[in-house]
Amino acid sequence: MHDSSSDRPVLADPLAAVQAPSGDQMCSYAVDLWTHHPTILTDEAALKKVLREASEAGNAIVLAEASHVFPNGAVTIALVLSQSHLNIHTWPEHDLANVDLLTCGVLEGEVILEHVKRGLEASRTAVTRITRDVTMEPPA
Repeated sequence: MHDSSSDRPVLADPLAAVQAPSGDQMCSYAVDLWTHHPTILTDEAALKKVLREASEAGNAIVLAEASHVFPNGAVTIALVLSQSHLNIHTWPEHDLANVDLLTCGVLEGEVILEHVKRGLEASRTAVTRITRDVTMEPPA
């Protein structure tokens, strides 16, 4: 969600009810993205826009965000989602971005990551996807 009068996101109510995950509804993604357009890797505003739009497309509700720009231009951004989190750290000297996404419930992780790949104009990606067990029952 965005406020049309600015580039700032309209953050959701952090006390709003969230459906808890069940079964295999929780996944962790570790993604490495390389780009031929490395200027985006040092553009904090553009990266925030990519992550916000990706979150919205994947049915995520952004509760909060934090970011930091390092002396070499690298950027770290963390979005706190009501359904978990989406983080990015860039390595402009390697044309690389590392993205971490933890999904649960109705969050569409694959959709979020496709938006991030397109937004960063990824030339190559490596994705590790792990289904996270949320039950307390021992494996069979």
